[in-house]
This record gives sequence, C-alpha cells and structure tokens, in this order.
Amino acid sequence: MMPKLKLTYFDMHGGRAEPVRLALTLGGIAFEDHRFAYPQFAEIRKTVPFGQVPVLEVDGVQITQTDAILRYAGKLAGLYPQDAYQALLCDEIAYVIEENLIKLGPTFRMTGEEQKAAREALVNSSIPVYLRWLEQKLQAAGGEYFVGGALSIADLRVFVDVRSLNSGRLDHIPTDLVEKTAPLLNQHMARIAALPAIAAYYAQFAK
Repeated sequence: MMPKLKLTYFDMHGGRAEPVRLALTLGGIAFEDHRFAYPQFAEIRKTVPFGQVPVLEVDGVQITQTDAILRYAGKLAGLYPQDAYQALLCDEIAYVIEENLIKLGPTFRMTGEEQKAAREALVNSSIPVYLRWLEQKLQAAGGEYFVGGALSIADLRVFVDVRSLNSGRLDHIPTDLVEKTAPLLNQHMARIAALPAIAAYYAQFAK
C-alpha cells in the first residue's frame, strides 16, 4: 500500500521542493502538495524540524532534508537508480546543486547593493564553475540524461536549477548566464520541459 504523503513548501515554481513535486508527478504518486505564502512561514517553521522546509510527511511522520526526500520520491517513482554506482552518480549531481543553493541562500536575506555585490560575486566565481561541470557530466553521459541513459532525479534537480537561473526572478543573475556558460544545459531543460507529464504539470498553473 502506498503511504500517505504530504509535501510542505513555499508556493513557488522552483526551490528545493520542486524536483520532489516533479518526481512524484512523473511517477503518478498521489501526494498533498501543501503550499504556503512566505508570510505564513513564521508560523510554519514552528511546526517543522529545524524550522525549515521542505518537509515530507509520510503517514504522518515528518521527514526533513531535501536530498533525502528527493531520493525517497525518486525510489517511489522509479527515478532513482538501483545500481549502486549509478545511484552514486545521481547523488553527486544532487549534492553539487545543493552546494550552490547553500552559497546562494544568504543572498535572499540581503537587499540593494549588498545583494547585488554578493550575487555578482557568485556569477563571477562559483556558478559558472558548477554549470560547466554539469555540462561536462551531461556530455560524458551521452548528452540526453545525466545518469544511466534514463530520466532520474538528477535530471529533475538540474532542470529546476537551470529553470530558476533563466527565470529572471533572481535579481543580478543574468538570464543568459546558462546559455553563455553551458548551453547544453538549456537544451536538456527544454527536453525535460517537453515531457508530457512535466508539460501538463506546469500547464495546470497557467490556467
């Protein structure tokens, strides 16, 4: 019997919970997509481990930590490799993305010139480095998917990250940064976006 799942995260298309949402959607796994507006976070954080989201409730038990949740969702959806080495490659991709989010995170609490300087510093240092690394990994894997020649949570993690960088929602991060740095990642993003389940998922929010 499939467990009862409830995923709690900000009401946004992106961020740490989005790959989890996509994995469960692709797998046809029923879950409660509990979204909240940022002003509600002050109350939400009192009820979740470490005061942070995403949180996944599995039959009422709260589970924290993005990559643990994503790996679990991937296993339920058949999007996480069973082979130990392929799973390692999958985790490697996820952790590289998470490492960049950790560097970017503090800039969301900044404003004005402080935020501008911090984000421009990342644009001129760590962001291009990991984007080129991802592109090389994609090429080495055959150019279509990141791991094992099949769609996995690694692809979803990269898809959400690249989509965010391109979105224009991140002030002081050029929307053409990915195209100039690692254009194959944009081609990968377009392929994932065109998958029927992914296209249908985003289409429901466009109505």
